Amino acid sequence: MADFKRTSSSNDEKGSSSDNVVSTTAAIHTTGTKRVINRRQVNLYSIGGVIGTAVFVSIGSSLTKGGPLMLLLAYIIWCAVIWCVNECQGEMVCALPIESSFTRFAERYVDDAFGVATGWNYVLCMTSLLCFEITAFHSVLGFWTDNLHPAIVPAVMLASYCILHLWTSAWFAESEFWVVLGKITLMIGLFFFTFVTMVGGNPLHQAFGFSAWRNPGPVNEYLATGASGQFQGFWACLLGAAFAVAGPDMLSMIAGEAINPRRIMPTAFKTVFYRLIIFFVLSALAVGILVPYNDAILLAAIKSGLPGAGRSPYVAAMTRLHVPVLPHIVNAGILTSIYSAGSAFAFNGSRVLHGLALDGYAPKFITKVNRNGVPWVAFLITAGIGCLSFLQCSAGTSKVLDWFINVATATQLVTWIAMCITYLRWRKACEVQGVSRDSLPYKSWAQPYAAWIGLVCSVVVTLGNGYYVFTNGGWVVADFIFAYGSPIFFAFCFIVRKLYNRVGFVKAGEADLWSGLEEVEEHEASLVQDVEGAPVTKWQKAKSWII
Repeated sequence: MADFKRTSSSNDEKGSSSDNVVSTTAAIHTTGTKRVINRRQVNLYSIGGVIGTAVFVSIGSSLTKGGPLMLLLAYIIWCAVIWCVNECQGEMVCALPIESSFTRFAERYVDDAFGVATGWNYVLCMTSLLCFEITAFHSVLGFWTDNLHPAIVPAVMLASYCILHLWTSAWFAESEFWVVLGKITLMIGLFFFTFVTMVGGNPLHQAFGFSAWRNPGPVNEYLATGASGQFQGFWACLLGAAFAVAGPDMLSMIAGEAINPRRIMPTAFKTVFYRLIIFFVLSALAVGILVPYNDAILLAAIKSGLPGAGRSPYVAAMTRLHVPVLPHIVNAGILTSIYSAGSAFAFNGSRVLHGLALDGYAPKFITKVNRNGVPWVAFLITAGIGCLSFLQCSAGTSKVLDWFINVATATQLVTWIAMCITYLRWRKACEVQGVSRDSLPYKSWAQPYAAWIGLVCSVVVTLGNGYYVFTNGGWVVADFIFAYGSPIFFAFCFIVRKLYNRVGFVKAGEADLWSGLEEVEEHEASLVQDVEGAPVTKWQKAKSWII
């Protein structure tokens, strides 16, 4: 029976710490990229890359629409959906950790046209998120000053990203590691702030506990009254969670440049579950404790479009409780989070564009890499698309942010759908070709049910993403395009490629499960353990699990 085990068993005796391995040969793909990103960098990137403004600022808008209970339920449900998608990706990526993995898997296991559409949809997703973070950065700076010309921030951020990314991926990975540590510190600090203030540790000495859940209550009505208004409040929270919560794509993109990927990627995928709970579910709970959905300070900040931390529910609570200094610290933390998220999106966008070019779905010159394995042409194109963030110079920051949020949400949903479909075809191909799932580096849970749950939920939310345009008085052409443009774009790419290529769907018995595996095995065979070795003490093991 075929399997995905290493060709050499000697690697199994070398320990599990990929931080402590060096390569005796250049770990270079046939594509020219290099494996230079280590275990600790991979682990933090998986969650830190997606922590931006959503969990610090945008979550407050969702709270005002649905109330604390609906907000918490929405984040729990969507984190469960993302976990299902994560399980699909973990099994495939850990078996074959190649560059631009999930977009190329779509081509191999489903259909040539499906892979093209998935890849270009993800390019659209990453570039829209990049533009969103750049635009948001300018908004957050407005918390301190509004005298900054809107063209300065995009220019400086894009230039700094080029400096960080164009020489070696190791610079990006190391910078991301330390910035993500700062994000995690900020989030833990906000959780601590929530607990201390709710039990009375605040300047007003008010032990308010869960009073916001009693008055005005756990559920708000949105756009209507009664059960309809409550459901629409929940749906608004769910759409907010769909924008905020991500992660499987981050790991899939970085796997192609990770050191010893079939050993370190399973750990990274396994810990996604805990990180979803800690960073997203607990954030929803904390916000619901600190601020009632009818909080006058938060509602006024959202209505007036206050910049940066001014619209953060955490800052609204600090203002109400007369807590000094901390709002500025939160704003500084949000700035670093935004910069880090933008850097991650630029990395992902360039890698998937490079992968499309390698497969012949983008111009050949985009395949070029420098001597350190960085696809510099693809990155410059991605950064060039990021120049759309200059739109804020004419249309205004708030309006442009709304555009990018809508596009990013829709493209992310389509990405989750594509991932689940790809997994179902991968699973079928493994069955037909006699590949035992027990031999895989990572065997996911609850399959194929998790894939079907992720698929159905993503389809439902995609269809309801722009429901409000069909309500009375809600029709706006631009809103319809931004809400449903991604599925339409995906269908357009699929149909055009299908008509051009005229090739049928990939049969399970003919799916290419193996191309690229030889490079991975050669890389694993070249690894040697350095003097530090694998973690031994309890502290070393705990640190290894955390980061």
